[in-house]
Amino acid sequence: MRTIIVHSGRDASTILRLAPGEEITFGRGAPEQPVDLRVDDPAVSRMAGSVHAVEDYWRLSNRSRTATYVVENPEGGGEFVKVPPGRVGTPVPFEIAQVLLPVEGGWTKAFTVMAPEHTFAVSALGVTGEPTRLAHSLDPTAKYFLVLVALCEPRLRDPSSAVIPSVPQILSRLDGLGLTRSAVNFHIDYLAREKLRVKQPSHDASQGKADWQRGALISVALRFDLVRDEHLALLP
Repeated sequence: MRTIIVHSGRDASTILRLAPGEEITFGRGAPEQPVDLRVDDPAVSRMAGSVHAVEDYWRLSNRSRTATYVVENPEGGGEFVKVPPGRVGTPVPFEIAQVLLPVEGGWTKAFTVMAPEHTFAVSALGVTGEPTRLAHSLDPTAKYFLVLVALCEPRLRDPSSAVIPSVPQILSRLDGLGLTRSAVNFHIDYLAREKLRVKQPSHDASQGKADWQRGALISVALRFDLVRDEHLALLP
């Protein structure tokens, strides 16, 4: 099932999953007007807006009377979508998006919305019916894919290598792309949890999360040819 994941910027433990057709509300909230995702700032409306899941993308509604919201694409080159006051159902095409709301003294990244099952159709000429979707919908133009390539680089260059790049090593390898340590950690977790869906081996429960997670990503990516030699050209 295609899902939309809403990850609160205020509380990293708040993750809401929406199936197609489901919706959540966000805002300052009130006892008589609860919201699913709270944004505690006096400048944010009590019922500021809503996120509506539609297949592999989502729509943002702005319920404010005066504030314009901005949806940024952190994976791209500065693309963003403005949602004016009262606008209902604005479609958002980004796989990973940050929703910015105006608050006292500036802006806040209220929450992140992820559409990890962005589909890339593989169709055959002359064949009708539902198009075939990729099992792992990876976007080679996304920064998370560059993180995955950097993880796999030592093994691609030397198949006998047992090196698992650390986060600082990945940062150094991708120098100049504007990534931070927290951004790299976010992309690794996103790849492991949503894109490649790796799981910690039950027989190695004592191993640290960062170690098994990065190792599992490399194993899955190379085993299924999700990252190949030609992808090394994408690295700086």
